[in-house]
Amino acid sequence: MTQGPGRNHRNGLTLQELLQMFPDNETAMRWFESNIWPDGRKCPTCNNPDTVPARHPKMPYYCYKCKSHFSVKKGTIMQQSKITYQQWAIATYQFMTNVKGISSMKLHRDLGITQSSAWFMVQRLRESWKELAGVDKMEGPVEIDEVYIGGIEKNKHADKKQAGSQGDANKVAVIGIKDRKTGTIRAKPVPETTATRLGEFIEDSVEAGAKTYTDENRAYAGLSNHETVKHSVGEYVIGQAHINGMESFWALLRRGYYGTSIIYPLNTYTGMLMSLEGV
Repeated sequence: MTQGPGRNHRNGLTLQELLQMFPDNETAMRWFESNIWPDGRKCPTCNNPDTVPARHPKMPYYCYKCKSHFSVKKGTIMQQSKITYQQWAIATYQFMTNVKGISSMKLHRDLGITQSSAWFMVQRLRESWKELAGVDKMEGPVEIDEVYIGGIEKNKHADKKQAGSQGDANKVAVIGIKDRKTGTIRAKPVPETTATRLGEFIEDSVEAGAKTYTDENRAYAGLSNHETVKHSVGEYVIGQAHINGMESFWALLRRGYYGTSIIYPLNTYTGMLMSLEGV
């Protein structure tokens, strides 16, 4: 075992160990099956355990209750794809060991599949990672911050520039919250950074009364149990008052989004990244 990227407590597989773990498609399928049905195989349509192996070339199991054939892929992100189980396993590994994410072009080259198939895999993997972000409220203490993501006007082609735009104009605002206790991060693009809009996200994400740390943005002024650092006067850390955890996340978001994901929706990439940060 070698240490994985990012946090120093992560352990990961080497590429050689991965290929030894999934030497062929059958082995990869059995691995997925044991993880999808840890308590025994069940029909993905009716959840019935009364199933048996079948001779169907693509659907190797049969459910006695709903009279349907199914495979390990059914009901998962692998559904409706001709991509092999081994390729899905390798792609999943690459996703989990690249905090910045992975482009469909790289996956296309690494797996020897078409670029459209690689794009399909990337989209499915990103959506599944996004769902891992969870819905439980954070108990705190938490750091709260916002960032603007988007192209710099002076660097855009003339036909892409918008008249009179400057600074944060035409960028997308993203609010983020990090629970220092668990390391969980929740982030979301928002149409505006008003106290009402940010407050709704904070209320949905953080337990009432939790300790909060922010910068001096006036939109956070109404938070209870709240401390700030004033970046405008050079304050970045005052005791426990800082938002360094969120700023590190923003750095990853910028590098990864611009590096591999600029053609994908920002909310999709943000969701995937905050899930990986919790791994």
